[in-house]
Amino acid sequence: MTQTHEEQDLEDGPEDGDEMDEVSVTEDQVTDFLYANPDFLARNPDLLESMDWPERWRGDGVVDMQKFMVERLRGEIDNLRDATQDVIETSRTNMSVQQRTHAAVLALLAAEGLDPLFHLVTEELPLVLGVDAMTIGFEPAFPPMTRLIAPDVHSLTPGTVDRLLGEGGDISLRKDMADDGTVFGPAADLVRSAALVRIQPGGEAPVGLFAIGAREPDVFQPRQGTELVAFLARVVERCVERWLATPE
Repeated sequence: MTQTHEEQDLEDGPEDGDEMDEVSVTEDQVTDFLYANPDFLARNPDLLESMDWPERWRGDGVVDMQKFMVERLRGEIDNLRDATQDVIETSRTNMSVQQRTHAAVLALLAAEGLDPLFHLVTEELPLVLGVDAMTIGFEPAFPPMTRLIAPDVHSLTPGTVDRLLGEGGDISLRKDMADDGTVFGPAADLVRSAALVRIQPGGEAPVGLFAIGAREPDVFQPRQGTELVAFLARVVERCVERWLATPE
């Protein structure tokens, strides 16, 4: 039996370039698809937010547990989205801090002498790191080391570093810094949170204190990681040691 052109077109489907005016999907097709793909909604949770869910039980005094579970799922999805956004923002912040720290380290390594190094720490690095104050100070040396006496260096009384960090302590992050001027000098009234790090250049050099301060009270706080702050302090420490070993 020969086929008419219309019958042949129906079997072959539309030719290239033809567009179907309308594609309709029946409820049975949707149902069959969901049965065949039971994890579809799990892979596309955003669809749940736009769907209306029927109350499974109707009547006074009856709790609709299905609707409660769906609403809880939507809440969990919102919480997960918020947590993901927090992780992204934190990662961006950490990357910015890391890049600033690298720039500060390069500047320290390029300093030509102790006085330029101390000036860099107190006057220029706060701008590089985006903080409000940075200081460096040393307890007295025996015999005295005149090279550590400079306008940009704080003179600390004996035992100051142990008092601030605890005996043998290396670092302290303070979200509510109370300074009488010992650490930050004229900037003491400005600083509200701080990172304090012990530095020990070695040799006959005395123990010292490297400090970073911010005007906001929660920029530094005990639960934060200290790796970058400690690394920066170690670089300062090694630079001081190098220049002390270099004849004037």
